Amino acid sequence: MPSTESAPRPGGAGPLAGRTVSRVGYGAMQLERLHDDRAAAVALLRRAFDLGVDHVDTAQFYGNGFVNEVIREAVRPGDDVVVVSKVGADPDPGGPIPLRLAQRPAELRASVEDNLRALGLDRIPLVNLRRADRRPGVVAEGDQLVDLDDQLAVMTALRDEGKIGAIGLSSVTLDVLRRALPAGIACVQNAYSLVSRDDEDMLALCLEQDIAWVPFFPLGGAFPGLPKVTDEPAVQAAARELGRTPAQIGLAWLLHHAPNVHLIPGTASADHLEGNIAAGHIVLDGETLAALDAVLSRSMEATLG
Repeated sequence: MPSTESAPRPGGAGPLAGRTVSRVGYGAMQLERLHDDRAAAVALLRRAFDLGVDHVDTAQFYGNGFVNEVIREAVRPGDDVVVVSKVGADPDPGGPIPLRLAQRPAELRASVEDNLRALGLDRIPLVNLRRADRRPGVVAEGDQLVDLDDQLAVMTALRDEGKIGAIGLSSVTLDVLRRALPAGIACVQNAYSLVSRDDEDMLALCLEQDIAWVPFFPLGGAFPGLPKVTDEPAVQAAARELGRTPAQIGLAWLLHHAPNVHLIPGTASADHLEGNIAAGHIVLDGETLAALDAVLSRSMEATLG
């Protein structure tokens, strides 16, 4: 099989936590759908690596550890794959949703240790602190309302101990990011897409500070009532013109919008995987970009109420 070094970098190359990786990576959450076919899950990841993906985003609460176990099996010596995880929630397979918040410092440390064991690593290159003070997602209450400084203290300690390489933030506000900057932030993961550009000021700050911007829900529509990128007439027109899918156009727009954007689209389908990676090779001309830039942005938090 071809190595990641021989494959073209989807989306080109960009910095992430001190490494240079392809700007189109893989979000591993959807591997949970292959829980009953572990070999297929491993094969899907191996296919991603063959196509040039060298950045995989995961969490211990994905599939109650199953996804991390698949990554451990799929990543081989010499692949040079950057595995990124997140903390702030833990698996809760018997609960109403399969995760529970784990925001307290001791819980963050325990989550890092769980990730290290499941992934078979001595050090995770980048760990994102998933805050729980804004939607979409579960919002913290009670003892899960934890001060940012207390969380950053344990994250920086874990970095000093060599258990994590860099600190990222997820689902944060502009104020939280500004407060966290002195700790050294390598990445921000927020919900962001062509149709939900609430965080344009935060994206600009990340670009100024050399922080990678890794949008989740990159095509919108993650919850009922939220707008979908693929429903936009301008997106559909660009797809017809270029012979691509609307989803590919939505992903390509993100890569064109700012040079610090890294994508982590997820799928359990080999065909969709190839389509997502191919989006990294789409060139959008100035006229097409102008038409896409003119698409109305709708506030995700306001829509969710």
